Amino acid sequence: MSTPPESAVVHPGHLLSRRRRAGYVLVLGALTGLGPFTIDMYLPAFPRMGEDLAVPMSAIQLTLTGTTVGFGLGQLFMGPFSDRVGRRLPLLLATVVNVLASIGALASEDIGLLTVFRFLQGAGASAGAVVATAVVRDLFTGHPLVRMLSLLALIFGIAPVVAPVVGSQLLLVTDWRGMFGVLACYGALILLLAALVVRETLPPEHRVVRGHSTTGERFRALARDRVYVGIAVVAGMNFSGLFAYLAASPFLFQEFYDLGPQGYGLLFAANSVGTALGVQTASWLTRRCGPQWVLAVAVTLQFCAALAIMLMALAGTGFLGIAIPLWFFIVGCGLTFPCVQVLALVGHGAEAGTAASVQGAVCFILGGIVSPIVGLLPGPDAVPMASVMLVAAALGALALWTIVRPATVPPIDG
Repeated sequence: MSTPPESAVVHPGHLLSRRRRAGYVLVLGALTGLGPFTIDMYLPAFPRMGEDLAVPMSAIQLTLTGTTVGFGLGQLFMGPFSDRVGRRLPLLLATVVNVLASIGALASEDIGLLTVFRFLQGAGASAGAVVATAVVRDLFTGHPLVRMLSLLALIFGIAPVVAPVVGSQLLLVTDWRGMFGVLACYGALILLLAALVVRETLPPEHRVVRGHSTTGERFRALARDRVYVGIAVVAGMNFSGLFAYLAASPFLFQEFYDLGPQGYGLLFAANSVGTALGVQTASWLTRRCGPQWVLAVAVTLQFCAALAIMLMALAGTGFLGIAIPLWFFIVGCGLTFPCVQVLALVGHGAEAGTAASVQGAVCFILGGIVSPIVGLLPGPDAVPMASVMLVAAALGALALWTIVRPATVPPIDG
């Protein structure tokens, strides 16, 4: 009996019908969105949470830090775990944790307990992002991989800015505790979809690869890849700038600029358009030039936009002087999302889960560290947020040109 070609076994996604691919996009997209919704949907409720729990802004921001750090550390565990035991089991176990932690957050009466449950919520949501990305890498290669990752990046990029829009509307009918009830229902729906729809894409014979049989060997394979290391830094700086915005914006725009929860939600809606535009533009450009060159444009745009926010804030130009360059910064985030995913995974099919998890951990741990820092920095209105954005963009550009070195990145075949 002849053995089928390796490509037919390792990359069965190339044989899927258009309808079946659409189904994968729907389910994997819902999985990808669980993390950003868990992290960001409650942002419009920050001022009310501070009043209800009688704690300062920095304490409320620490609950965001707890969630992002949990999400990052969870990915760091779930990626290697999914490479070792397959994709389904980690996904189902972690999503159960997310649902139970959402219920715990709903019932929390003090900020310490809430922070603990937020950490567990983030850790439980982490498998969705890692497993969805790893499943795509299991199924596809070459330019089909680029297209599928771009679709997931679109969802992952839009979800953090759509989630607060949803949250602002929920505040019309419920309080911040009700938001955690909605998250528990979302997690339960994801759990049901995963149990019914997601099939195992990493068969046992591909879970132990010669030279990559242990978690330590997988991590060493990533650490030896200069491009991967540089891309992880670029991705981390991109998320640091994004989370500076997410952490500062509830207080900046609702209180300093007096937008209120619904106006704040509309601002996020406008920025979600920028994210979608950036992701779709990057997807189109990567088929015509290397994703590393799209990243070069993205980090330059982010640096210029962050500098503009800083100058406008210092000049006291008002809301539009901040909102317009902020929109361009978010477009730069959208340009970055699919490019860093493609460049991180294209050369690491043997350790796709580990590769996705390390990059995700870097992004969300750095984002979690940045969140409380923004609240502690001195300065009027948008200056603290812009300061972190500017430093993050500069470090991202430095990593791209000195570590990744775009001219040395090989083309994507297929």
